[in-house]
Amino acid sequence: QVQLVESGGGLVQPGGSLRLSCAASGSIFSIYAVDWYRQVLGPQRELVAGINSGGKTNYADSVNGRFTISRDNAKKMVYLQMNSLKPEDTAVYYCHAVQPFSKNEYWGQGTQVTVSS
Repeated sequence: QVQLVESGGGLVQPGGSLRLSCAASGSIFSIYAVDWYRQVLGPQRELVAGINSGGKTNYADSVNGRFTISRDNAKKMVYLQMNSLKPEDTAVYYCHAVQPFSKNEYWGQGTQVTVSS
């Protein structure tokens, strides 16, 4: 089992940058695939970026080239560097981890990102 805590959200102007952090505790974090999702309105969450245990990454088309996901397994941390932010990036961002054998899923509590002038 793993617990996830996000941080780093806030208010930023269009064109600015933020770095979100996801701190994990508990199980062997290095084997987990980790994703960042975001949610604007309603129950639907959008996959933003993901990184697997081997470091392979994937991105939504809407953020490709602007966002970078990375992980530091020694520190049990996953980061989302967000550059060239746009108002449409405004959302609550969630860290999500999947245990590769049991397929159990874990979510953080979310961090608000607001892009506005």
